[in-house]
Amino acid sequence: MSSRPRDPASARVTQAVGGRAHGGDYRQFRLTVLEGPAAGATFSSTGPRCSIGSHPSNDLVIDDPTVSRFHSEIAIEDRGVEVRDLDSQNGTNLDGVWVTSAFVREGSLLALGHTVLSFGLTASTFPALLSDATRFGSLIGESPAMRATFALLERAAASHATVLLEGETGTGKEEAALSIHAASPRAAGPFVVVDCGAMPAALLESELFGHEKGAFTGAATQRTGAFEAAGGGTVFLDEIGELPLELQPKLLRVLERREIRRLGSNAYRPADVRVIAATHRDLRAGVNGETFRADLYYRLAVLRVALPPLRARPDDISALARHLVEQIGAPPAAAARLLEPEFLASLARSAWPGNVRELRNHLERCAVFEQPALPDPIAEPRAPTRVDIRVPYGVARARLLAEFERAYADELLRAHDGNLSAAARAGGLDRVHLWRLAGRHGLK
Repeated sequence: MSSRPRDPASARVTQAVGGRAHGGDYRQFRLTVLEGPAAGATFSSTGPRCSIGSHPSNDLVIDDPTVSRFHSEIAIEDRGVEVRDLDSQNGTNLDGVWVTSAFVREGSLLALGHTVLSFGLTASTFPALLSDATRFGSLIGESPAMRATFALLERAAASHATVLLEGETGTGKEEAALSIHAASPRAAGPFVVVDCGAMPAALLESELFGHEKGAFTGAATQRTGAFEAAGGGTVFLDEIGELPLELQPKLLRVLERREIRRLGSNAYRPADVRVIAATHRDLRAGVNGETFRADLYYRLAVLRVALPPLRARPDDISALARHLVEQIGAPPAAAARLLEPEFLASLARSAWPGNVRELRNHLERCAVFEQPALPDPIAEPRAPTRVDIRVPYGVARARLLAEFERAYADELLRAHDGNLSAAARAGGLDRVHLWRLAGRHGLK
């Protein structure tokens, strides 16, 4: 990167840029290409997210060989405007620091390969698309995050387009898929679920496409696959990111030509189905890593719907708890205790890494013992540190160090409600040093 990063200490570093305007509208942001093959180009946002990369399906397409197909994404969140690296080849550099995710500031510089962009907010706003409904099928929520999700799900249900549901484990992706199906013109048809991560490739191929008698050893009878069984209805492909690479062209043919071929057959059969897929991963990172086909991603992501984690909508927990307590059939006395305001408030303060599924399991356990209790403070398992040997040692080391610095400073400040002095004392850090760390990584 040839441009010189600004000294984070010389700027106002304690506040991230706000992307929400008054009334729930979004602020428009502008990206200007300062260096690289597309120097001089500008992009003005028309929604809360902007994907950047060399693939033509991005919002901002940069024809630069050092920019990955899906390089990074800028998203307007409640806490500010965040940039996220999508496991790109050359990484994302924000104001001189390698980041996986960080909040940007007015005038921030983003380096993606040899391309350098500047970020800025404009005076223009555009309205957030919110549903008037507080539930969609089996999904419940009154928060802006869920009403925005419902608005997308309602549009998905009214169309025949392929849908890609994204979200953490336990956020209700299968429930969302079933709710789309139930509200769609295909509601009278079958709803067939296939978990792409639950079986080896050979069995998964037969599960999806079926097979003829004698197609392979053990195929004693003919089998109808999911796409045929769901004729006139919907196929829900859960954990689509686990689909083996060798089966991806066959799924692509279903999406493009609406036809399938059974194992052991030479004839193609029509496939009158709608496809809804779900993943807890970002498939764009799989495209960059060549474990997921770019053309298949493009066909799946006609309508992308991200289901928010429970920690992003704590205001929904009381209504969710009431619904879940009724659903699990808790005895009246237990139900009354589980719905006491103090207990509901304590639930809203919990993190719920397992999301709605964890909340349901916890309430069910409380109902069995007829005693409200807080969730066990079990630490989430840490994923092993990923090291990318494709980049020079110095770059890889700096990237990992930046990830650690940001995570440590963020957790430290959260634990002390943003009190810089208290956090610095607890962490054994000089107050100015922590202030600079927070600014460097765009933390509040």
